[in-house]
Amino acid sequence: MTVLSREMKTSYAFIERNFYLTRRYWGWELAFLVYSVAGALSISLIGAQAGDSRLLLSLMIGAIFWNYLSVVFSWIAETITVERWEGTLEYTMMAPIRRATQLLGSTAYAIVYGLVHTAVILVVLILFFPQLDLARANPITAVSFVLLGSFSFVGIGMIAAILPLLYVERGAQMTFVLQSCLLLVSGVYYSISILPPWMQVLSHVSPATYVLDGVRRGLIEGVPITNLSDDIWPLLLMGVTLIPLGIWAFGRAERYAKRTGKLKRVG
Repeated sequence: MTVLSREMKTSYAFIERNFYLTRRYWGWELAFLVYSVAGALSISLIGAQAGDSRLLLSLMIGAIFWNYLSVVFSWIAETITVERWEGTLEYTMMAPIRRATQLLGSTAYAIVYGLVHTAVILVVLILFFPQLDLARANPITAVSFVLLGSFSFVGIGMIAAILPLLYVERGAQMTFVLQSCLLLVSGVYYSISILPPWMQVLSHVSPATYVLDGVRRGLIEGVPITNLSDDIWPLLLMGVTLIPLGIWAFGRAERYAKRTGKLKRVG
């Protein structure tokens, strides 16, 4: 067995484990899905009330994307919390496996689960708003940008996972700070042009800004992905940078947690 195939099987083991955790806490997952659908509808109804189909679709895209980002973040970050509930965190961290293998397996599941979760919400919103005109939509562009942006979000999620590792009691809740900052500067529900100049600078270092721009231009204007190179290259650069950074930062935090005995704590 080659090293690559062994590492892939190990990563798959974490994907399978997270699937069983989802099934075990299916009640919470169902409740969160209902919450997400209600939140997306609440935002989208603002556009419906205004009678502006373009605004409606723009808000829908923002709400759906924000849900996807929340699911990916929560699964990566809460994996640490769930392992504490199960009493397996210390054993996982002491197992003879590469930390990058574990993180990539967990993040791969988070992305797949986030896409499924988001697809359900998208179907509900389309059925709820039959007046939507998607004749010009380019779904290939939209899906491509979501997948491309996921690499950057994986790196940010790995960094966010440090918080529940180091701060036992409220670390998982602290990850919402990162999500809120991305929500503020990335133009999820509004154009970044209305932000103060100094915040517009921050918006250009957020991968969510480029993903939202690409998805909106693909679904609203039907722009092919080949015409959106200005959004593609920053996402490629961020993905290449943030994933190694996330693995390195998590490794440093893990060593600190082991040295200070934080892995053993359960509350």
